[in-house]
Amino acid sequence: MAAESPIRTLVVDDEPLAIERLQILCAREPAIDLVGTASDGEAALRLIEALEPEMLLLDIAMPGLDGIGVARAVEKLDRRPAIVFCTAFDQYAVAAFDLSATDYLLKPVAQDRLGRAVARVIDRRRAPIGDPTPASEYAVEFWVPHRSEMIRIATQDIDRIEAERDYMRLHLGPRSFLLHQTITELERRLDPAQFIRLHRSTIVRRDGISRLSHDGMGVWHAVMKDESRIRIGRTYLPAARTLMGR
Repeated sequence: MAAESPIRTLVVDDEPLAIERLQILCAREPAIDLVGTASDGEAALRLIEALEPEMLLLDIAMPGLDGIGVARAVEKLDRRPAIVFCTAFDQYAVAAFDLSATDYLLKPVAQDRLGRAVARVIDRRRAPIGDPTPASEYAVEFWVPHRSEMIRIATQDIDRIEAERDYMRLHLGPRSFLLHQTITELERRLDPAQFIRLHRSTIVRRDGISRLSHDGMGVWHAVMKDESRIRIGRTYLPAARTLMGR
C-alpha cells in the first residue's frame, strides 16, 4: 500500500509568535505538509484559493475578517479544507461546532493535542466516498473546556443537564462538564425524542427515567434508573405525562 500523503496545511493567525509556534509544531508532525501562512482572514481566503490546502489551523479573534468569517466562506467551496480552530478563548466553541469544524484547540497548542486533531482529519479523509448521511438538525456532540483543552462530548453519553448560572453542567455517569450556553438554547439543540425538560433548570434523557411519582399533594418527580429523583416543574408536567401515554 502506498504511503499516505501528508495533509496540506495552511496556518492563519494575526500574531507572529503564534504562527511561529504552529510552524514549529507542524514541523514535528510527519503527517503535516505546511504550505503557507496568513496573518488575516482576507489573505487566508486568497491563499486557500491558490494553494487548495486540506486543513486550516485557524485563529478566531483577528481584526477584519475573523476566523468564524473565514470558516463560513470556506463552507461555500466545492473543495473545503478541514478546519481546526486554534484560539485562546473557549466561548467560540458553539459557533465552531455549527460550522462543522473538525477540532478546537486552545492556545498554547500542545504537540499531542495537535497530533490528535491531525488524526481526526486523516480519519475523515479515509472515510468512504459516497452519498453523505443526511445531517441531523440536532446536535450529536458538544465541545466543552476541560483543563487546558476542549474535549468532545457525544450527546448520546449525556444522562442529565443542570443549569448553574450562565453554564450548563453535563452529567455523564460519575463525570460532569460545564458548557457555557443557556438551557433554552441547549434544549433547542437536543433531539426531543431523546431528551425532555422537566424543570426550568433540568433536562434528562428520556430513557433514563424509570417511573414518575407524586407526593399526593400535586408535586411530581421523575425517578431515574439510579433512583435519583428530579422534581418536575408545573410548566413541564404536561410534557412529562406524555411519557405515560397521556
